[in-house]
Amino acid sequence: MKAANCYLTFDGNCGHAMEFYHKCFGGELFKMKFSEAPGGAPPGAEDRLVHAALRTGPVLLMASDTMPGMPFHEGNNFSVAIACESNDEVDKYFGAISEKGKVHMPPQETFWAKRFAGCTDQFGVSWMFNHEKPMQM
Repeated sequence: MKAANCYLTFDGNCGHAMEFYHKCFGGELFKMKFSEAPGGAPPGAEDRLVHAALRTGPVLLMASDTMPGMPFHEGNNFSVAIACESNDEVDKYFGAISEKGKVHMPPQETFWAKRFAGCTDQFGVSWMFNHEKPMQM
C-alpha cells in the first residue's frame, strides 16, 4: 500500500470546492470534466467533474461530482481511497474490505486506473482501491 487519502464527492459544485481548497492549501490542481473523459458524458453531466486532484507536497485530496439525479448526502460524501502498488493488491484489499459489505464497482481497469474497485464495508464506510495509471496533468 502506497497511501491512504480522502476522496470527496460533490453534487455539481466539485470545481468550486476544489478551487477553494487550492486557494487555501496551494499546490497543483488537476480537473477533468465528464465531457473530457473517454467515452463522453451522460446527458446533464457534461460540466460536472469526473475527477479532480489537489496535490500539496505529500498530501493528495481527490474529488468528483455525482451523476445528475444520483443520491447525495452532505456529510457522508467522502471515501477512504487506498493507493495500491499492484492489481493483486487492489484485489486483496477489496476482497477483504467488501466481505459482508456492498460492492459499488468490482475490480476492473478504467481510463484512469490499471485497476480500480469501490465498496461500502459492513460498517457503512466507503472505500476506493486504485492502482493508478500515470496521471497526465
